[in-house]
Amino acid sequence: MNICVLPGDGIGPEIVAEAVRVLQALELGCELETALLGGCAVDATGEPYPEATRRLAEQADAILLGAVGGPQWDRLPRHQRPERGLLAIRQQLGLFANLRPAVLYPELADASTLKPEVVAGLDILIVRELTGDIYFGQPRGIESREINGRLQRYGFNTMHYDESEIRRILQVAFEAARKRRRKLCSVDKMNVLETTQLWRDVANETAADYPDVELSHQLVDNAAMQLVRNPKQFDVIVTGNLFGDILSDEAAMLTGSIGMLPSASLDEHNKGLYEPCHGSAPDIAGKGLANPLATILSVAMMLRYTFANESAASHIESAVKKVLAQGYRTADIDQPGAQRVGTRAMGDAVLAAL
Repeated sequence: MNICVLPGDGIGPEIVAEAVRVLQALELGCELETALLGGCAVDATGEPYPEATRRLAEQADAILLGAVGGPQWDRLPRHQRPERGLLAIRQQLGLFANLRPAVLYPELADASTLKPEVVAGLDILIVRELTGDIYFGQPRGIESREINGRLQRYGFNTMHYDESEIRRILQVAFEAARKRRRKLCSVDKMNVLETTQLWRDVANETAADYPDVELSHQLVDNAAMQLVRNPKQFDVIVTGNLFGDILSDEAAMLTGSIGMLPSASLDEHNKGLYEPCHGSAPDIAGKGLANPLATILSVAMMLRYTFANESAASHIESAVKKVLAQGYRTADIDQPGAQRVGTRAMGDAVLAAL
């Protein structure tokens, strides 16, 4: 098990350290190599995704990532910004399928901003296409143009998908739904966007290969509303890169904290990049306050999807459930009567439960 570890920026090194401790405690014979990605890479090399990191990521079986970005890099030229490194590694490795589970642990029902009866028992999987759509479409840019008789700045991006890109992410979503409650909701904006009319057409065609899965469709604005109105109607949601970026963060907050949610980004052979759904949280970086559970649960996803070790993945998830049942809480999920702990102490608790 050759794993590339990318701690990244902000709280990334703190949370990744706890996830690595959990991984090493399982004694699975992992080979771990650490490299730079994001703002720390810019500071060290001038590039958000240096060549040395590219080579290491290419050779690894899986990648464990913390988080990238921070306000100190926001004024850099766009090609040097930390987020460009994240987009580049996804594109280089062909990590087209982003899996984001949103599971509400019973002990955290009161931590959600929604009423407990609305979110209790929530278990959604969002499947987001990750290497196409408006984030990668060309042409793009900001330039000066004469508009209405005067020179103005003009910004433009291009949304596009081809049929094969849509079909392969839908197949991932249908297969995932088959292993769950056999319900798949495809989210688009076909009433105004031709790109997503094609998405819906291909979804309906692909459904013929999965007669055991119930396919439904929702427009993205309605889906956003339904996620906070009646989230338990969903089992698996599949959508494009832009819509998936927004909806998955919305779904994350249904669970009480984005600090609880892992993610996997997979290629066609289940090589993956695993990371928490949250950002680098620069306001608490270095203070030992960050919640490491999403990163620890990302390790569980790594063991399940890339290394097909269901037993080890289940052990980690059971340890996290036990820690929550014991009342341990970081600041983002703190509740009256809970035992407030920091990043390291939460890692210690998971190790003890493991």
